[in-house]
Amino acid sequence: MLTAARDRIAAGDLELPMNAIAKEAGVGVGTMYRHFATREALLESLAEESYRALVDEAKKAAENPDVAEGLTNLLRAGLRSQLTDAALAKVLAAPTFECTETLVLSKELGRVSLQVIERARQAGVLRPDVTPDDVRRLTCGVQYAVRSGGDQDEAADRYLDIMLKGLKA
Repeated sequence: MLTAARDRIAAGDLELPMNAIAKEAGVGVGTMYRHFATREALLESLAEESYRALVDEAKKAAENPDVAEGLTNLLRAGLRSQLTDAALAKVLAAPTFECTETLVLSKELGRVSLQVIERARQAGVLRPDVTPDDVRRLTCGVQYAVRSGGDQDEAADRYLDIMLKGLKA
């Protein structure tokens, strides 16, 4: 079921029609819904590995002795993660979560991101009014902007640089 759903996402279909995925996976729709009560739960399951990797990157950023570099690395990891995993991008943009594990990961990412942000504020690298949710929303927006154009790698670096300059104290 997850393989069939990943194939759909790879083809650009983030709607994840449960009936079609069940058929492609060779299972009944009831089986699909027993494992994933909603499309959102399926999407969160697909994004879980990338979400964990992003939390790990945030922890590295929080431990970086160079505060500015840590902040940049956190933002870069958030943007790159979303660009390489469309499911994660959609989950990070969602206001609520279906799965307990996603909620736990979200809280952990928020906690660690706050550490990075507070260190950056104290070092005078970051505006004092920036919150972890601001960073999440801005990164989601930059991800969308990058996807809407041609050269994603060049645009990602350029837009990230623009965002970082706007966040400076």
